Amino acid sequence: MDNISSFVKAKRKELGLTQERLAIYAGTSAKFIVDLESGKTTLKLDKVLAVLKVFDSCLEVRHI
Repeated sequence: MDNISSFVKAKRKELGLTQERLAIYAGTSAKFIVDLESGKTTLKLDKVLAVLKVFDSCLEVRHI
């Protein structure tokens, strides 16, 4: 995956989750999931991390 947006959308679909159901599991709103999957660049990091946690995934930061 080349970005978080495509990763979240692919994992959500792989697990057969709706955006609404993923939002419930992550404790966010469905609008947040829509914004995340569409690549909105101004999202709260804590909410992004909550969504990734649903998939047992995390964000890795590397110095390049």
